[in-house]
Amino acid sequence: MSACVPTRPADPTRTDETSRTHPPHSPPPKPPRRFRISGADLSASGAVFLIALPLSLGIALATGAPLQAGLVAAAVGGLVAGRLGGSPLQVSGPAAGLTVVTADLIHRYGWRTTCAITVMAGIAQLGLGCLRVARTALAVSPAVVHGMLAGIGVTIAVAQVHIVLGGIPQSAVLDNLRALPAELTHVDLAALLLSMLTLAVLFAWPRIPGPAGRALRRVPAALVAVACATATAAFAGITVTKVDLPSWSSHALAGLPEGPAMGLVAAVLTVTLVCSVQSLLGAVAVDKLASSKPALRPEARRSDLDRELLGQGAANIVSGTLGGLPVAGVAVRSAANVNAGSESRNSTMLHGVWVVVAALLLVPVLEQIPLASLAALVMAVGIQMVSLHHIRTVTRHREVLVYAVTTLGVVVLGVLEGVALGIAVAVAVALHRLARTRITHTVDETGTAGQGGTHHVRVRGQLTFLAVPRLSRVLHQVPQGVCCVVELDGSFMDHAAFESLQDWQKSHVAQGGKVEVTGRAGTRISEPAPTSNSCCRPWTPWRNHHCDRPQAETSEPPAGGGGYQLASGISAFQRNTAPHVRDELARLAREGQRPTQLFLTCADSRLVTSMITSSGPGDLFVVRNVGNLVPLPGAESGDDSVAAAIEYAVDVLKVQSITVCGHSGCGAMQALLNSPPEGGAQTPLKRWLRHGLPSLARMAVSNQPWARFAGRAPADAVEQLCLTNVVQQLEHLRAHESVARRLYEGSLELHGMYFHVGEAQAYLLTEQPDEVFDQVQPEGELRPA
Repeated sequence: MSACVPTRPADPTRTDETSRTHPPHSPPPKPPRRFRISGADLSASGAVFLIALPLSLGIALATGAPLQAGLVAAAVGGLVAGRLGGSPLQVSGPAAGLTVVTADLIHRYGWRTTCAITVMAGIAQLGLGCLRVARTALAVSPAVVHGMLAGIGVTIAVAQVHIVLGGIPQSAVLDNLRALPAELTHVDLAALLLSMLTLAVLFAWPRIPGPAGRALRRVPAALVAVACATATAAFAGITVTKVDLPSWSSHALAGLPEGPAMGLVAAVLTVTLVCSVQSLLGAVAVDKLASSKPALRPEARRSDLDRELLGQGAANIVSGTLGGLPVAGVAVRSAANVNAGSESRNSTMLHGVWVVVAALLLVPVLEQIPLASLAALVMAVGIQMVSLHHIRTVTRHREVLVYAVTTLGVVVLGVLEGVALGIAVAVAVALHRLARTRITHTVDETGTAGQGGTHHVRVRGQLTFLAVPRLSRVLHQVPQGVCCVVELDGSFMDHAAFESLQDWQKSHVAQGGKVEVTGRAGTRISEPAPTSNSCCRPWTPWRNHHCDRPQAETSEPPAGGGGYQLASGISAFQRNTAPHVRDELARLAREGQRPTQLFLTCADSRLVTSMITSSGPGDLFVVRNVGNLVPLPGAESGDDSVAAAIEYAVDVLKVQSITVCGHSGCGAMQALLNSPPEGGAQTPLKRWLRHGLPSLARMAVSNQPWARFAGRAPADAVEQLCLTNVVQQLEHLRAHESVARRLYEGSLELHGMYFHVGEAQAYLLTEQPDEVFDQVQPEGELRPA
């Protein structure tokens, strides 16, 4: 038998360690988050490593640098840029886009000075990242960037052809082209055979059909191609030059830069430019790939470009210091990383770890790889950098000249010179387009210049002061007193052109002519807006907008009729409104509509539901018909549209309220009051208005209180019928089974509303049976007595 020991009551003044750090009613503290690597990141890192290993050796071979330099850059790119960079899924390392630049630097200054240049370029990238100018780098024309990559690709491919043939490449593209005929006369058949085998496997591996092909394609084609060539050389006993990895103890590190100061500055700028632009464009491309992976966390799907620039700068400092190649984001490895299912930056960092392990433990295996196989692999990468897709894109945007000049400039002059030349041509093309304006004058088929037909003056291009003389000359060819349409097909008009056009328009109208100035499809282009006509508000694109038309002209329809208004309105929506509502509509498209109320009102064109309720897309489920009528169940006469809308809104959309809204001057109520649809020919309108007869009967009952306004009586019988009709249709709503059930449950409300068009005033129905419509006041105003 155990004794019960009474517990001592808690001392409210006592505060031990637990009570100080953890309040009694707060959730228990979470355990410290431990570092965890997901299986997806682990497998993705392996896939990227298998691609990066042969490419890093091949790029080092193509630059003429020590082969270990490629492994150092790959490891640093994974560990440093992967940890510090702003693009979690982008894989950095030695990039093919830097091959030509690095090869030229090694030829001019030697390897140790090239490493120092890489360090200084990294410092420059750190400075640019601190200045937060990463987005500015993306302002370079895509045609220049694609042309730069294409020029580098051509240079790489031409240089590697010599190694594929068993020779030694020259330092310049033109020298390689001149030496190629002599190289073809002394072909090393063994090297050529292994190169052709590498290329055949490289291009055939991704095209293996069937389920077996899908399974095999998980192994990177580059690794399979190099492995096949290596195995063939080993088993067949083919004697070729192979990879030679010197001891790490003799690996050359960065030294003090030696050479002319201006040359070193240009070299640093070149490396900084190419590394930064390639890395930033790669980060943007990775974001596009990651956006198609909904399972990724938000922070993994969007890059911080300024942080990415800082990470790349740090990686280049470390890589240059340790004797590695320049580092940049690599598109091939990054795409493989995303497609392999990477979830975080852990996969990028792990791939760097695997490179370090391979560089330390797999040296005997790596030294069995034939150099010709690596050269063929890099040559294929260079050829793929000349993208047909990019060529089609720049051709479609009429920038093929910029692309071609940049490509040729990089091939013939060098990367920095070719990019500068491409930017200059891009600026010249932009100025030419801005200054090139085509102005034509035609007369339509209804008449000739002497008979007063409609004259059309079309302006194609931007209308600036440079085009004012031609514009003035063409406008003065239009005869006096005729109708003229001036169509401006451009996106900009400066002040000089605006004044010239306005002066001619006033003069032509004063002489009895008519002028209509439109954009393409009737839209208005950007022009200086006079401050005196500042009445434009969000609702001014209406039919009766008077800001820029005289009052006498507002009664006349536009020359284009309804089609003109429709096209003009749609164009104005796309230009002014769509950018503001696109995100909200995209959300509604994903989530579906969830309106809170059913709004049943008249089809009158003056009743703008979104305006009088201050609602937006997705707020109201609107049903409009002539007279805002709600037919009684069983009396629809073959038209179930209103009943179907009520059932859908109440049972499917689960709206919380239903509003019946009438309005002043309702034509349906006037027709119902003046000629009830009882006899004569039963037209569709009369058959529909029969659903309003109960409202007419309700108003005729002498002992039935009439609906009325708070503070005043209805102006006439039509207004009285409009008010009574709202009350009657609310009773019809209660007769619908779905509405009655929700009303009984208390999960649905009914409201009556009346909108006075002339006063722009809304009234809400108060408690029945008084049937009083009370005025809805603006905030801060008192109700009328």
